[in-house]
Amino acid sequence: ISPPAAMMHASPDRALGPSPTFFVDADRQKKNLAEFHRKEQQLAEAYHKNRPLCFNARAFQRSHPAKAANGHKDADVTLPAPLILGVADGVSQIEDFGIDAAELPRELLKVCEQIGMRQLIPDAENEEPYRGPIPLLRQAYESTRAMGSLTVVLAIMDNSTRIHGKRHPMIAIVTVGDCELLILRRLQGRAGRLESICHTEMQRIDGHAQTPLQLARVDGRIDENFHDGITIEVIEKGSAVHCVSAYEGDILVMGSDGVFDNLFLDEISAMVNAFLPPGGQGPTSELQLQRLAEEIVRACHGKTQPGPNGQYPEAPIGRGGKKDDTSVIVAEVVQWTEAHGKRWAPAARRKSTGASWRGMFTRIDGCCAAFGYESEAEDEDITVSPAAYGARDRSGRRDSLGEEVSAPGYDYPHADVQPALVPT
Repeated sequence: ISPPAAMMHASPDRALGPSPTFFVDADRQKKNLAEFHRKEQQLAEAYHKNRPLCFNARAFQRSHPAKAANGHKDADVTLPAPLILGVADGVSQIEDFGIDAAELPRELLKVCEQIGMRQLIPDAENEEPYRGPIPLLRQAYESTRAMGSLTVVLAIMDNSTRIHGKRHPMIAIVTVGDCELLILRRLQGRAGRLESICHTEMQRIDGHAQTPLQLARVDGRIDENFHDGITIEVIEKGSAVHCVSAYEGDILVMGSDGVFDNLFLDEISAMVNAFLPPGGQGPTSELQLQRLAEEIVRACHGKTQPGPNGQYPEAPIGRGGKKDDTSVIVAEVVQWTEAHGKRWAPAARRKSTGASWRGMFTRIDGCCAAFGYESEAEDEDITVSPAAYGARDRSGRRDSLGEEVSAPGYDYPHADVQPALVPT
């Protein structure tokens, strides 16, 4: 039965009157029910029912050939671990005072890994509680002794977060300075492209490319007024923090300023989509992630080379890019498996999986609760950041969508990778 024609074509003078409810025949209802069922199945697949998650990550770093030819030492350090990722970029000027610019970045990320793996093992009696990314970074800094200065970005997989009593894995991100992170997700399902859902913003003093916010430990030769309390204040008040829902298949690209000063977000997105096209089944191979990381570094260095017409390519920092140390991590969010548990926590005692009475209430615990923030909805991503360092890309929007790009570069064989701080 179809609605009467008079009801379908009401006169304008009756447009403001009561709106009738039309009868829907059986065939149309069956079709809608089938469509609703398919959407429900897709939603259930997206959430993956309380599975703990982790990162499958590969790293690659290389100084720009021009800097390497001048004897420059690469001060970038990467941390591609299952539950915590990190990129730290040592400040090269420190070397003028006889300090190894890579020493503090190396020690800091090593301690971050140790702390993370003591706090973050899913469903285990961890040695100490996880209290959020800022306490973790502060604890790591306070545990170091090396001199130096650096910028850093960490991504932490927190499987302890609960929403309505159910596990809801979150990625907690903390940045200090101009290392950045981009998260891509297939918003239209497996057949769709990877699209940007989160991008951190660089923090630079007065916007100057050579003066990023930094974590430091120096002596009177460099700054007679320095003390560790200044760096603690930078961590607690100056760092940018974001907390984003994690789903299997999410792709993270994080790197030093050598990456994000040379490549636009849509260029990075295009490269990721070219290497990881829609329709793939199962987790991405480590080899594919490795080759993607190498391609990103190659494209960064290619921005400093003139094209066939003699013109230098455009870059976020300006035409011709920047010759810099370049380090990147490419990671996919995957399921935490029994094999992960055996490798990373062989002595861990598994917690009981019994339901808690607290799960009866609507609540959110974990990485976001550590800041005293609450989510407004179960399926809403939570972004927590100081007002001065909001999660916006350079265009001023929260998210940006990638298109396509190609850039000349150098041939870096993937066997040359430097997987820093990966346990043997």
